[in-house]
Amino acid sequence: MDGMRGRDITNKGNYFENIDEDFIKTLPVRSFEGKIYLIDTTEKLKSAEPLLVNERIFGFDTETKPSYKKGRIHQVSLLQLATHNKAFLFRLNKIKIPDLLVQIIQDPDCLKIGTAIREDLNALNRLRAMEPEGFVELQEFVKKYGIADNGLKKLTANVLGIRISKRNQTSNWARAVLTREQLQYAAMDAWVCLEIYKTLKRNDH
Repeated sequence: MDGMRGRDITNKGNYFENIDEDFIKTLPVRSFEGKIYLIDTTEKLKSAEPLLVNERIFGFDTETKPSYKKGRIHQVSLLQLATHNKAFLFRLNKIKIPDLLVQIIQDPDCLKIGTAIREDLNALNRLRAMEPEGFVELQEFVKKYGIADNGLKKLTANVLGIRISKRNQTSNWARAVLTREQLQYAAMDAWVCLEIYKTLKRNDH
């Protein structure tokens, strides 16, 4: 039971307040099973636009090439938006931030769900000035459910009962060609944000 310490039966959904790493290791690993759209050209952006414009809620994340030198900060390389069965990966190091993304980011009626969003938005604003609206910070949102461990890996285990690999987190997101593993990792990170939010909201009723 040590791996499940902190469960409070008064919590909505009966989630753990804290969740143990050893318990997480017992959970099944899951990968994103939907369709991944890698958007790195103007033509691919135009093809994806009809699939994006009418969506009202996305899982959201970004990826940046890690820096191993003090004081050096790389520009954000990838922005991910995920629906229930689709993940759109925008290679910002190739197409910058197109108007379509600005529209989505600034739309207050289009919810974007993520973790550590402030850092992501600050990085995006260094590429293009925007006024973000409609963002939900999961690390704050989960507090009303009695959840204290609010890192994405632990939230995924706690709320969805699955394990995600963080192996590619510090990989080179600015490389010429992203690997299949990188695409899967990026899609999954955005997708679980959406699924965590939807699961918590369902248990409000």
